[in-house]
Amino acid sequence: MNLAEIETFLTIVSTGSITRTADLLFISQPTVSHRLRSIEEELGFPLIVRRKGLKQVDLTPKGADFIPIAERLLALWKETQLLSLSEEQIPITIGCTDSLNTALLAPLYRKIMVSDEQIVLNIRTHQSSELYQLLNNHDIDIGFVYHKLHYKNIITEKIYEEPLYLVQSEHPAVPKALIHTDELNPSSSIFLSWDDQYQIWYDRWMAASARPLLTVDTITMLSRLWLDDSCWLIAPASVVRELSRKRRLFVSKIKNAPPLRVCYKITHTTPRLSSVRAVERFETLLEEHIQSLTFTFPIGELIGPGITEPQP
Repeated sequence: MNLAEIETFLTIVSTGSITRTADLLFISQPTVSHRLRSIEEELGFPLIVRRKGLKQVDLTPKGADFIPIAERLLALWKETQLLSLSEEQIPITIGCTDSLNTALLAPLYRKIMVSDEQIVLNIRTHQSSELYQLLNNHDIDIGFVYHKLHYKNIITEKIYEEPLYLVQSEHPAVPKALIHTDELNPSSSIFLSWDDQYQIWYDRWMAASARPLLTVDTITMLSRLWLDDSCWLIAPASVVRELSRKRRLFVSKIKNAPPLRVCYKITHTTPRLSSVRAVERFETLLEEHIQSLTFTFPIGELIGPGITEPQP
C-alpha cells in the first residue's frame, strides 16, 4: 500500500465518484480502479460496493471503518516528509480567520520572517468552524478563532479581547464621539459578523430595522467595496487600526456598546511530534506579541493617512 493508493481512496471517499476522482488526480479511471483494487487485495476485504450502472460510489462497512486509518497513514507520511527538512528549521502551519490574520497577527508574522530563521510559516485563512475541523485532522498545528466550539481533542484558550467601535468615513453622517445605534441608518451599514456574541447584540439592536447595505466576510472585500461616504460599520479596535492605514476614518464609541470581541487559541491535545517544537516557539513569541498590543486612537476625530495623532 503506497501513498498514491491511499490518496486515491480518500479522494473517492470525498467525491463519491470514480470519474470525479480521476479528474481531480489527473489520472485515468482504470488507474483509479487499479489502485483501489490493490488496497483491497492487501487488506483482504472490499472497500466499495460494486454494482452495475451506479455512478455514485458507496462504501462497505469495512470501507467506512478504514477511512480514519487511511487519514492517519496520510498524516504520518506528511510528518515523514518533514524530517527531510533542515534540523535548524521548524515548520508550523497556522490557521486563522481573516480579520485575526490581517489585523492582529500579521505584525507577528512579519517579525518572525525577519528575525527568526528557525520558524518556517505556513499560514491558512478559514472560517472558525473550518479551523476546528482542520486542527482536529492535524491539517494545521495551531489555530486562532473567535468562536468557542467544543471538540473532544481540542483545547480552546482565550488569549485576547478588544472593544468594538463605530467607524464612519472622513465625512461622517453622525459626527459625534458617542453614538447610540438608534441614531444610525441601518441600510447604510456594512456588516461583518465578528463572533456569536456580536451577532446576538446586532440582532437585538439593528437587525429588525433594515437590512445592511452590504455583508462581507473579509477585510479585503470591505476595503474594496466601501465606496460611499454615507456607509458605516462596527469593527474591533485592531480592524479599525488596519483600515486606517489606507483611508481616513471617523471613530466613535457606541453608547449601547456590543460585547468585547474575544480571540481564542486552539491546539490539539495530541499534536504531531514534528510540530511540537515549532508550536512551543511560536506560542512564546505570540505571548510577547499579545502583551505588546495597544490600539489607541482619538475618539470623535479623524484618523488615517496624513493625520498626526496626539501623543498620549
